Amino acid sequence: MKKVLLFILFIALSATTFAQNSPKAKALLDDVYNKVKSYDNIEVTFKYALENTEANTKSETKGNATMQGEKYRVNLFGATQLFDGAKVYTIVPDNEEVTIDDKSEEEDTITPSKMLTFYREGHNYKWDILQNVQGRKIQYVKLTPIDTYSDIKSILLGIDAETKHIYKVIETGKNGTKTTITVNSFKTNQPLSKSLFTFDQAKYEDEGYYIIKN
Repeated sequence: MKKVLLFILFIALSATTFAQNSPKAKALLDDVYNKVKSYDNIEVTFKYALENTEANTKSETKGNATMQGEKYRVNLFGATQLFDGAKVYTIVPDNEEVTIDDKSEEEDTITPSKMLTFYREGHNYKWDILQNVQGRKIQYVKLTPIDTYSDIKSILLGIDAETKHIYKVIETGKNGTKTTITVNSFKTNQPLSKSLFTFDQAKYEDEGYYIIKN
């Protein structure tokens, strides 16, 4: 769960321009950023795929995430993680366990509340290929980390040219691992339960869950 959250669910950072960056790519990324920021909330379902040819490993799973401002709720790998604005709660039903952590202040942490805007700092970027996916034009922008010590080799960001929503993120690691996130559905400004981002500790204690506070 943590690895996925560090990857997909995105850091909103101030735009930085470098000479080697494509003006077209920057304009498109700015369009995506402004579109995402205009929504009160976002609900997405996605497919997560991990592949390493050398290690002969491949896996796929599905997940969903709801975001409103800094708050988020993610269901993935049979677990739920939510952030209420102050604490991060990871709920694992199989283990009947809940882990409570303070909000991470790590600069490289990508969280669901920052989803779809992680590219705005720390990367060089350039215009890449255009694909037709079932009638949708998906324009890719290639991101390369500025930090030469990064474990990431490159990220391909696929953007729906019409809606300006992110459709696909393909991260290639220096170890040869390729992680792909494909957005299956993207809904905005949905009616949300007031308790969606609230953790009811008494409920889980009554159900016999072990509560771990870090």
